[in-house]
Amino acid sequence: MSDTDSFIDEVTEEVRRDRMFLMLKRYGWIGGVVVALIVGGAAYREYDQAKTTAAAEALGDAVIAALAENETDKRAEALATITAETPGGDAILKMLQAGALANSDQAEAAVTLLAEISSNGDLPVIYRHTATFKALGLQQDTLSVQDLRLQYDTLAQPGAPLRLLAQEQLALIDISEGEVEAAIERLRAIIEDAEVTSDLQDRARQVIVALGGSLDLSATSQG
Repeated sequence: MSDTDSFIDEVTEEVRRDRMFLMLKRYGWIGGVVVALIVGGAAYREYDQAKTTAAAEALGDAVIAALAENETDKRAEALATITAETPGGDAILKMLQAGALANSDQAEAAVTLLAEISSNGDLPVIYRHTATFKALGLQQDTLSVQDLRLQYDTLAQPGAPLRLLAQEQLALIDISEGEVEAAIERLRAIIEDAEVTSDLQDRARQVIVALGGSLDLSATSQG
């Protein structure tokens, strides 16, 4: 390489550096903003997560303090003063409050609270069905057998989160109506269900035995 070529290369490199320097001076702030946004976004996410965690802990502390009240009416009053920041948290609070009201002989007020949950279409099905199930439990003596059967049947549909518990209640309604064989058949179906819990399975077996039915499911299915 000649001295002239070397000199040209050096000048070209200097020009390239000068242009880069000018571009950084002119547009470098964009990179700074991008970096700031990235760092700021990460910091905000951490702050938001910390805020959410703190709110959940504060809610938990308030609920624990309210549940520590020995008298059920005071427990219900304490729960009513707590505010949740999410629909799910509010639903859980109302269920706890409904439980306290029911234990203090205020079943009607408890059912009203539970109805607010079960009618809220924005809540997940598990919240709404749980509220309905609890409300039906409080209305065993006030609703007709037909109404109870209709509502439990809705909760017992395939895929419903509380379907097996609802089937158990339907079996008890069958028994109250003198439909013993229908109750036993329903209880056997519960026992054989792949999703049944051990507690529910044990309860179903005990009721079948009390009704004089057989626990030999294989023999029943063959017959």
